[in-house]
Amino acid sequence: MGINRYDLVKRHNVILEKADIENPLSVGNGEIAFTADITGMQTFIDDYKSIPLCTMTQWGFHTTPAQNDKGYYTLENLNLKYYDAFDRKVGYATSAENQENVFNWLRSNPHRINLGNIGLNIILDDGTKAELKDIFEIHQVLDLWNGILISDFKVEKVPVHVETFCHPYEDMIIFSVESELLKQNKIYIEVKFPYGAANISGSDWDRNDSHDTNVVDYGRDFVELLRTVDEDAYFVKIEYSKGVYLDRIGKNHFALKQKECNGRIVFSCLFSKQKPFKCLHSFSESKRMCKEYWSSFWRGGGAIDFSKCEDKRAFELERRVILSQYLTAIQCSGSMPPQETGLTCNSWYGKFHLEMHWWHAVHFALWDRMPLLSRSIWWYRSIFSVSRDIARKQGYKGARWPKMVGPDGMDSPSPIGPLLVWQQPHLIYYSELFFRENPSEETLDMFKDIVIDTADFIASFVVYDRKNDRYILAPPLIPAQENHDPNVALNPVFELEYFSFALEIAIKWYRRLGLRLNPKLEEIYFKLANLPSKDGVYISHEGCINTYEKFNFDHPSMLAALGMLPGRKVDKETMRRTLHKVLKEWKFEEMWGWDFPMMAMTATRLGEPETAINILLMDSPKNTYMVNGHNNQIPNKELPVYLPGNGGLLVAMALMTAGWDGNSQSTPGFPKNRMWNVEWEGLKAMI
Repeated sequence: MGINRYDLVKRHNVILEKADIENPLSVGNGEIAFTADITGMQTFIDDYKSIPLCTMTQWGFHTTPAQNDKGYYTLENLNLKYYDAFDRKVGYATSAENQENVFNWLRSNPHRINLGNIGLNIILDDGTKAELKDIFEIHQVLDLWNGILISDFKVEKVPVHVETFCHPYEDMIIFSVESELLKQNKIYIEVKFPYGAANISGSDWDRNDSHDTNVVDYGRDFVELLRTVDEDAYFVKIEYSKGVYLDRIGKNHFALKQKECNGRIVFSCLFSKQKPFKCLHSFSESKRMCKEYWSSFWRGGGAIDFSKCEDKRAFELERRVILSQYLTAIQCSGSMPPQETGLTCNSWYGKFHLEMHWWHAVHFALWDRMPLLSRSIWWYRSIFSVSRDIARKQGYKGARWPKMVGPDGMDSPSPIGPLLVWQQPHLIYYSELFFRENPSEETLDMFKDIVIDTADFIASFVVYDRKNDRYILAPPLIPAQENHDPNVALNPVFELEYFSFALEIAIKWYRRLGLRLNPKLEEIYFKLANLPSKDGVYISHEGCINTYEKFNFDHPSMLAALGMLPGRKVDKETMRRTLHKVLKEWKFEEMWGWDFPMMAMTATRLGEPETAINILLMDSPKNTYMVNGHNNQIPNKELPVYLPGNGGLLVAMALMTAGWDGNSQSTPGFPKNRMWNVEWEGLKAMI
């Protein structure tokens, strides 16, 4: 008998009995997300500051006009900083000195924006507008199985019932509002639009004259709006139930009101980059489709049931796992790689960081939800020419994948980003995941150019150390542990292992494709430098002898060489000592959310399940999981949600249950006792 998935999911429905401004709840489908307050809408945006209430999409970006003749800059307008790369100089966009305007403009544009605010305007008996303190008898439920947010509350003893959900296949949010207050004309719906901004909320409410909202079409039960924000534009189509009409309150401010006050308003808002040409689905049809989608989501894919565990921490781990599946599905499964705060709010101007995509989304493949990963993979091919151009301009072969980007794939200037290299092997890792899912000529044909060009870059990036007859990862580079000088970072452990892994997979692909193997790839693979160590433990990079005294903060990325990766070059006993050295010496409050599942994976591959569990559930600020399931990077107010932590947790769960290639032990990440009597199904082994 399989796991009772309905009970498993239902027992982790998020239930709020009071207004909790630290835990707004979201609905979405991977392409759009709507984050709501306690009313199920975006009624009290001024109160929800920690996590702003936004409506964000994958495509919803804005560019602020630059203060020059063209109105924009390109990387060609930026003076590069040149670094010594052994026998030549390589330029990177890492310095803002004497070019702050250009540097900062390129860094912050384009930025993701809040496409609109949809909330309630509630009038009290004394004629004033209700505030958050006026909302009583709250009972809000995020029904995970059906993907519906249900909000019940009272205003001056009068009940209000709101249902909020997202269409599974359209960028559309649907609402139903029921209350006697509607009959009394004490509630109406507000739809208002901000100017775009690069801040955490994606909104600037003080520039009303800098953007426009025009009615371009209307009918008995709908209105279509065209939003124009500088050179960017998008459409909003609102359909509503009988007896409802749209009233313009201001230039970018509208209200949905009732002609016939029958106590219920049903409406939907479609956001679209292109003009919508079709009628929207009815409320009942959209609700049916939403429920079918989410019940199918939970019935499919992997599942882990902790209900038979006796360890008191098991319920909390199960909660995190269930909510992380929901959050990554609505935030990280879209048509482009996600930003680190997903579609909730902005981090780093709403741009996505390609080194983080692995942590956001690899779990989809391991949890048998490969279509949710495949949605974003096309985007890499769309920027293939950009990546090839980056490599060519720097004097390398193949394709060098950028780091911090918007939809166009243009690498953002940064003191750190352009010098990172650990995102390069990701594309080979993804390609191998797809081949494992579908080992066919079609898959080989689909990814062959990506694999070959990525491997060509790796092969041209490493340097031959003639004195020691080896290939090295040489400066300038910044490792995943970003607190190192790019001019001295030599042979970082994780990057060495990951480059070796990527070359091994690329060599397999050459053979699968029946292509003549580039002999240089094999030579580099066999002669790549050994992982640097000192006193029996791995160090951050070769020469960093004070790793555990001076550099014991940020990511302990040397551990990822065995855990995230199979660790072909790793000596397990050295790695075991390294793990325990990190646990003893590292500054955990200065880690990041994905470091904890990363370390748990290392412990699991080393055969230390108790250590893995203790790490996953460690009481540490960056390992905080809020009531809404989000991994919060306390006290970093710019990262109130951090989805690489949620995605990393799900990767760790796959490894700890289904294991990895060559592992024969059942649930290797859990102690073999009744304290952790874990049941699982549908997950796949890691590489």
